[in-house]
Amino acid sequence: MSDVVEQSAEYVDFWNDVLAPKFIRFKHVLVDGLTHHSAAVFPDLPVKEGDAALDVGCGFGDTAIQLAERVGPEGRVVGLDCCAAFLDYGRKDAAARGLGNVSFAQGDALLERFTPEYDFVFARFGTMFFSNPVGGLRNMRTALKPGGVMTHIVWRDPADNPWLSMAKQIVLDFLPPPGDGAQSCGPGPFSMCNQETVSKMMEIAGYEDVTFTRVDAPVFIGRNIEDAIAFQLAIGPAGEVFREAGDEAEAKRADIEAALGEAIGAQKIEADGIVMDSSSWVISGRNPA
Repeated sequence: MSDVVEQSAEYVDFWNDVLAPKFIRFKHVLVDGLTHHSAAVFPDLPVKEGDAALDVGCGFGDTAIQLAERVGPEGRVVGLDCCAAFLDYGRKDAAARGLGNVSFAQGDALLERFTPEYDFVFARFGTMFFSNPVGGLRNMRTALKPGGVMTHIVWRDPADNPWLSMAKQIVLDFLPPPGDGAQSCGPGPFSMCNQETVSKMMEIAGYEDVTFTRVDAPVFIGRNIEDAIAFQLAIGPAGEVFREAGDEAEAKRADIEAALGEAIGAQKIEADGIVMDSSSWVISGRNPA
């Protein structure tokens, strides 16, 4: 077995065994929290009625369902994710909406053997976790028809995403950073923040007409301060630091939660909960005709 296959399998196992239960617990943040962000992105996606679309790393299926509504009954959408537990939510939501043009499958986008049958391939906040980013992007291109378009969304740099970076900095005031042997779900949420680096990745993966569009939008991080603290300590950069510190983290939990509570309490509070700033790149490339 190659190193890439072994590493990808390790990340997939981590998603299923460790992260999936946490993501399910905070589904209200991870899906509803991106409502404003999705509203800023989806109207401009290059997908039309009758298209065949593939949603890579579809998670709970909300983006696949939005794509299915866009392509209409003459089109079709396949949502792909490595976490089986997520896909059941997508299937139930699609059935509740009466959508027969969307299906869901478990698979690894890096290793899946695609055929060039899709007009559009999409990934929202998934490509940053590929164990081999160029290999994953190249494999996604094999799913496209000649001239088809792939669009993926990634977070920009930490400074422009305080909803993720602020909590990590606070937790690091109390705990050591994760070591080299820390369990991981992949390179991480900011691994594709550099435009020049990702441009080269897209070029090597074989895409043409690569474009970057910056999107700034608020994200919802919790119904209240307690919910937001629990989310930060379970998922994301701060969650990784806390998880890897083990017993030391639990011993300092009260002090960490107090510090996080003070910082989160200073954020904007709306009727539905707490929001913070976020910034992403919407990156598109075309498969050569």
